[in-house]
Amino acid sequence: MNKSISKLRKELDKWFSLYIRLRNASNGGITECFTCGKQDHYKKLQCGHFQSRRHTATRWNEHNCQVQCVKCNMFEQGRQWAFGNNLDAKYGKSTSQDLFILSRSTVKMTRVDYETEIGYYKTFVKNLKLELGIE
Repeated sequence: MNKSISKLRKELDKWFSLYIRLRNASNGGITECFTCGKQDHYKKLQCGHFQSRRHTATRWNEHNCQVQCVKCNMFEQGRQWAFGNNLDAKYGKSTSQDLFILSRSTVKMTRVDYETEIGYYKTFVKNLKLELGIE
């Protein structure tokens, strides 16, 4: 039996979050918060979203999502001003504005879209873990 769309969305969230937290990690899995610079193990950090996860168009966008510590992501509402400034510095001047505009567009993902993206990020995560020598 096929998984429900909500289960597929949850699974994609899991693999995408792992990818975001691992993509810039050093050997041993240490990475740093995009907004405050705190360094910690990837398992203790979160996948922060510049534009809210409720916007499907940017929910799994690799520029919109960056590593954040719990303090910045949860207790300081993502530190959106710093997040936007850092995005523009890293990817180019209008990145934060472009993500804001993109987030307002309508995207309807199909079962095949979810399954394809899950496969892509699952493979990426497994390869990153092998590269970094972590579990």
